[in-house]
Amino acid sequence: METNLKGKVALVTGGGRDVGGDIARALAAEGAVVAVNYSRSRDEAEAVVTSIEAGGGKAKAYQADVSDNAQVKAMIAAVTADFGTVDILVNNAGYVKYQRFVDSTPQDWKQQIDVCLYGAINCCHEVAPLMIAQNSGRIINLVGDSSRIGEANLALAAAARGGTIALGKSLAREFGRNNVTVNTVSLGLIETSHSDPEFLEKNREKIVKAYPLRRIGRPDDIAPMVTFLASETSSWVTGQVISVNGGFCMV
Repeated sequence: METNLKGKVALVTGGGRDVGGDIARALAAEGAVVAVNYSRSRDEAEAVVTSIEAGGGKAKAYQADVSDNAQVKAMIAAVTADFGTVDILVNNAGYVKYQRFVDSTPQDWKQQIDVCLYGAINCCHEVAPLMIAQNSGRIINLVGDSSRIGEANLALAAAARGGTIALGKSLAREFGRNNVTVNTVSLGLIETSHSDPEFLEKNREKIVKAYPLRRIGRPDDIAPMVTFLASETSSWVTGQVISVNGGFCMV
């Protein structure tokens, strides 16, 4: 399968670690120049850039809180000043707070919706004119399966990500005439550096029983699908929600 991305410029939000870091490295390995976005994880983002450069690729870290429209505008302006355009946008940044809905506060709601939904809206709104003008582009949104099937203690994140799915489908219809595809990758549970190790070890056996493939996901399980959707090989795939989840959700 041909996934050569040489000459393309990719922006990966939340690209400093875990799933975002693996996606950034995978896109760079296919030849893309990668803008690695981070909000607070500067050292981790710079480490991703260093690893890409060590492999012969080209990357640069950019700080921006994606929930802040002004910061996103400044980030996109900086990326285009450095690299000319954005061909691939991966909306990976997210904020999830695991809690009972009745215990949540309006501030909890705002934080999750601002990052998970408005973050995607802000980034899509800034890169869309670039992609439309060049008559090509790839937008890939990452969500959790809770946005499709619901999950206790994740109501706000699920609601925000459900909005991201609807956004992607609508933009796919709107931008298709401009050769811009918009797809969503829906994830099962991924074990990352910010997972609660005590919770996972205590509940691992119970958790994996919900997965036909009998294991929790890893960050490197996600990057191959994102790379495919970023490439010309996927040029007739748009408006889709594609599961990479070990079989947890099959709808």
